[in-house]
Amino acid sequence: MHVLEHGHCADAEDNAKPPGGCRMKGQSSPSSAASYPLPLTPHTKPAEEMLAILQSSPKGLSHAEADARLQHYGRNALPTAKPPGIVRVFLHQFASPLIYVLVAAALVSLAIREWSDAGFICAVLLLNAIIGTAQEYSAQRAATALQQLVSMRSRVLREGDAHECDAQEIVPGDIVLLESGERVPADMRLLTSHNLEVDESLLTGESIEVFKRPDELYLAESPLGDRLNMAFAGTLVSRGRARGVVTGTALHTELGHIASAVLGKSPTKAPLLVRMERFTHRIALLIGGIALLMAGVALAHGMPLDEIFLLAVALAVSAIPEGLPVALTVALAIGMRRMARRHVIVRRLLAVEALGSCTFIATDKTGTLTINQLTACRIAFPGQEHWEVTGNSLEPAGSILTPQGAPLPEEEQLLGWLCQTAVLANEGFLAHRDHGWVQHGDAVDVALLVMAHKAGVAQAEAVNTMPEIATIPFESERLFSASLNGKEGAQHAFVKGALERLLPMCSSMAATGGTLALDHSQVERQAQLLASQGYRVIALAAGAIELGPQEVFSEEHLRQLTLIGLVGMIDPLRPEAKAAVTACRAAGIRVAMVTGDHPATAYAIASELELATSPEEVVTGPQLKQATDAAAMDQLTRGARVFARVEPQQKLNIVRSLQRNGHFVAVSGDGANDAPALRAAQVGVAMGRSGTDVARETADLIITDDNFASIVAGVEEGRVAYANVRKVIFLLISTGAAELVLFALALLANLPLPLLAVQLLWLNLVTNGIQDVALAFEPGEGNELHSPPRKPQEPIFNRLMIERVVLSALVIGSVAFLLFQLLLERGYSIDQARNGTLMLMVLFENIHVFNSRSENLSAFRHNPMRNPLLLFGTVVAQLIHIGAMYTPWISDVLQIQPISPQHWVILLGLALTVLVVMEIDKALRSWLEAHSSQERQVE
Repeated sequence: MHVLEHGHCADAEDNAKPPGGCRMKGQSSPSSAASYPLPLTPHTKPAEEMLAILQSSPKGLSHAEADARLQHYGRNALPTAKPPGIVRVFLHQFASPLIYVLVAAALVSLAIREWSDAGFICAVLLLNAIIGTAQEYSAQRAATALQQLVSMRSRVLREGDAHECDAQEIVPGDIVLLESGERVPADMRLLTSHNLEVDESLLTGESIEVFKRPDELYLAESPLGDRLNMAFAGTLVSRGRARGVVTGTALHTELGHIASAVLGKSPTKAPLLVRMERFTHRIALLIGGIALLMAGVALAHGMPLDEIFLLAVALAVSAIPEGLPVALTVALAIGMRRMARRHVIVRRLLAVEALGSCTFIATDKTGTLTINQLTACRIAFPGQEHWEVTGNSLEPAGSILTPQGAPLPEEEQLLGWLCQTAVLANEGFLAHRDHGWVQHGDAVDVALLVMAHKAGVAQAEAVNTMPEIATIPFESERLFSASLNGKEGAQHAFVKGALERLLPMCSSMAATGGTLALDHSQVERQAQLLASQGYRVIALAAGAIELGPQEVFSEEHLRQLTLIGLVGMIDPLRPEAKAAVTACRAAGIRVAMVTGDHPATAYAIASELELATSPEEVVTGPQLKQATDAAAMDQLTRGARVFARVEPQQKLNIVRSLQRNGHFVAVSGDGANDAPALRAAQVGVAMGRSGTDVARETADLIITDDNFASIVAGVEEGRVAYANVRKVIFLLISTGAAELVLFALALLANLPLPLLAVQLLWLNLVTNGIQDVALAFEPGEGNELHSPPRKPQEPIFNRLMIERVVLSALVIGSVAFLLFQLLLERGYSIDQARNGTLMLMVLFENIHVFNSRSENLSAFRHNPMRNPLLLFGTVVAQLIHIGAMYTPWISDVLQIQPISPQHWVILLGLALTVLVVMEIDKALRSWLEAHSSQERQVE
């Protein structure tokens, strides 16, 4: 590591780029461009010099200056890899071995001068490509639009006030505030930091976090990993806090220099699509073998070789579900769009599939089950009755009352001490602007600021009176925060946090008119009483400390403090939370609440939600720590419905234990320390509003409104999407299998082939070209949350689907064969027999699509207007075939002709047999399931 002495620079390069040298391509430079230079080697210069070069200050830029720089430099965003255009998507439709076979068939048709067959095959190829392009391009655009809903937010100082803004609006010279869990939005020279550790593996490949040192200087040629006074765009803050001045944005960051390598990664396919493509290939090989077998039989019967080749190719292509991958992509894209409408953004398609198997949801409490609007409602001074805080948490309107009414002068002094501590040991912001009160920061901090305002104590005034010297920021592992301030020539520490962390720091407790020796049991009883009433308890303490000139303010200095009092906060439950928990229970999904709250508080809330019925269902973080091995841990989690006083890293242990207990786990989280648990769970759910960048990027799903009910909605929509995938697969496989049954029976009976090659291709195009996609739009059946989760190891093509495919294929193929045989026996020509058989197959498959709408419910219980696209598509498919009968050149190619009304009635009656048989099958299965359920209840 190359370190410079403070104030000395080893390079002779210019401090700034030439004016206009950093403009984004295509942007014009304003007249003030020369006033916006970018430093080349910020790691070699002191922080004060960097602020001067960037024409910034510790208070940040003005809003007008930030807007001007945004116009000059452009948005802080790397160029994104453009999705393939419509032409590329169209050409991609031909990149399939199945399409190659059809092309070969067209070439053979040309070689033997079957012009009509060749033209028809080419028309089929073109139409299939157009349909596939429309489906794939639409799904691609929908997925891109959904991903844009999730944006990165950052906190910057503008005119001395902290503001949250879109990270793309950050400009050079901005002062950015960083904290654990956030992604660094731009390259920046660090000004100050507190225990800052950054994961720079994205740039350096080193997995170990880097501890930052803002006061050091480094040589110009120092490697990125050795520039400890810098934070680079795209890296992740693992721990600590910091503020820095932005030195480069967009392409002018270290990440921007390697943007092409970062953006060049091709997206991976969802496991479901990979499995289905593999399944399709296996089916293709199977059907190819069957087609060759049938071709051998045809050859033995003396059929010419050219006809045999066309027949084998047409049979294979018509029976193989080549449209399955595209149809599945569309089905999953529709599922993603529906989930987005219910506040669930899918980051990985795997989650849509996994949600159907979810058996356990481990959810956060704050902001997920509750509305995340903490309000300070009670104040408990040691040994006194509880005081009341009126009003809400949104604005400081209200008052603070003792049990007897307004506080007396000596009581006001005690209250002032408490509120003073609350605003000094505080990282939140509360101020009145033109349009009302503006607030941001942690919910606890904001609630304390609002409470203090009601007592007439403002944060700005307190800081002016007692200037801040140092701080210990709040971290979830620490469970407290502290501020060191100058007061009357001495140094005083002000601390807030969990009572169990503050009690060991205190030796006395506040009382009216002075202090008393600390009575641990009395204070703990007061806290227990507040917690049992559902309040979140925050303790406040303060005291004078002695800090040497070279000493760094730390937890070791927090000794002999005075415990001032407790603040009881309430975060009301979301109105829909209880119903959502009940819906999970009906869906066979267990729910557990994971929180850092006191066990009594957590149990009170869980009881209200009907999550827990006894305190024995509450497991605490200390109990988890005492578990000596995995077996002991699994015993604790097996019956737990509430995990209280849990540290973030313990979430991972909980998830793994639940998985060992046989659960398929979905877990929600919002902090950086939740990332391991989110990654380990089968479904990681991040909060879109309160979640850190690390949590959002690790998760499979993002809940945009931080609402538990949205997680349940995601489970429901995930089950609907998975069911629709099965419906599409069933339709395509069963109709293809039916065609094989028809041809196999004809060949075994030594009859002519029941359908020509072009007729098979037409059947495949007309019946499956519209309905399979229309099935992907099928709405939920309404019972998605009234059935148990699907077993994770259960294949899509399970026993139920195999049995239904075999049954429907036998019915369709056998009836079509009997019709073909009967027509020939009654003296109809081969062309007339094929014409009737083709019409019957079209009717069969148009009716069979309504069997595919549900595996269990009768087709007559589905309102056809709930999926108008399916109804309309089926009618259009039938009309297309009828139109082809009356269109001379198409009817000549297909060798079909109009059918008499009498034959229409007969064919329709025959086609309805598949509906009757499948209805009987559903009814019988339903009766057997109900009978089996009754027997289990009796036992």
